[in-house]
Amino acid sequence: MIVLLMFASMLVLMVTGQRVFGMIGFVAVGSALLLWGDGAVAMGFNSSIKLLNWYPLLTLPMFVFMGYMLSESGIAGDLYKMLHVWTGSLRGGLAIGTILLMVLISAMNGLSVAGMAIGCSIALPEMLKRNYDKRMVSGVIQAGSSLGILVPPSVVFVLYGMIARQPVGQLWLAGVMPGLLMAALFILYIVVRCYFQPELAPILSAEERNVPMREKLRLLSAGMLPLVIMFVVIGLFMLGITSLVESSAVGALSSLLIAWFRGRLTGKVLHETLRQTLNVSAMFMWIIMAALAFGAVFDGLGAVKAIEGLFLNEWG
Repeated sequence: MIVLLMFASMLVLMVTGQRVFGMIGFVAVGSALLLWGDGAVAMGFNSSIKLLNWYPLLTLPMFVFMGYMLSESGIAGDLYKMLHVWTGSLRGGLAIGTILLMVLISAMNGLSVAGMAIGCSIALPEMLKRNYDKRMVSGVIQAGSSLGILVPPSVVFVLYGMIARQPVGQLWLAGVMPGLLMAALFILYIVVRCYFQPELAPILSAEERNVPMREKLRLLSAGMLPLVIMFVVIGLFMLGITSLVESSAVGALSSLLIAWFRGRLTGKVLHETLRQTLNVSAMFMWIIMAALAFGAVFDGLGAVKAIEGLFLNEWG
């Protein structure tokens, strides 16, 4: 009952629109003080120390940096141009290309928020300019960005693996097929829906569709660079050549070198990438710290064993 009351209090406080980490941390520390008195005063402080001692947490800013560097330097835009050219002749081709872009962005960044930001800044104006249905545009971007938590290297899986003490490599492998299956179902839905309602997604004009094969191949080669990073980062880790932290560092360095090689590594790009990386990393760390405090109360009550016994013994 105490655990249910804690969850209910947290959900009610979240409705107020306050910061998520503040609500979780407030319920955790408040519950600890009510349950154990002055002995629980240091619970929030202990959670912050535990957070800072987590060496694998270095993967978080590395993966975020990699994704934002590819985005801010315009390399993600090259990807969309490639998909735009190769899928534009299909009915709903831009929507299909957007889903494919989201899969690739997820594989480069591992964050849903990054896919949403890139989709809104790159894909949204292009589809609206070509008279795509607004509800379809919104649905495509939101559905595609949700793939970020499944497709490796998912930052959410990294954090879950650290908190739940589960192997990150196995979590990544477990997320590949569901993520790709969801993407395939999204694309199938777009194709079927646009077949019966062609007014939702007009075909591109003949001028936009008649792109020389040489230009198509040039865009294809430009769009392959992020895929190379993805396979290098995931492949090195899966083969056991590098650790998780080392793989994330390889990805961050590779994105930096590719941006420099393409002549897009400017002071503005580097500043914006670092700013976004700091914002997202700090947000995640505050939430993790609050979750650790909440989990400490959860464990202290014996709720983990109680729930385990309920599912495995009573209902199993």
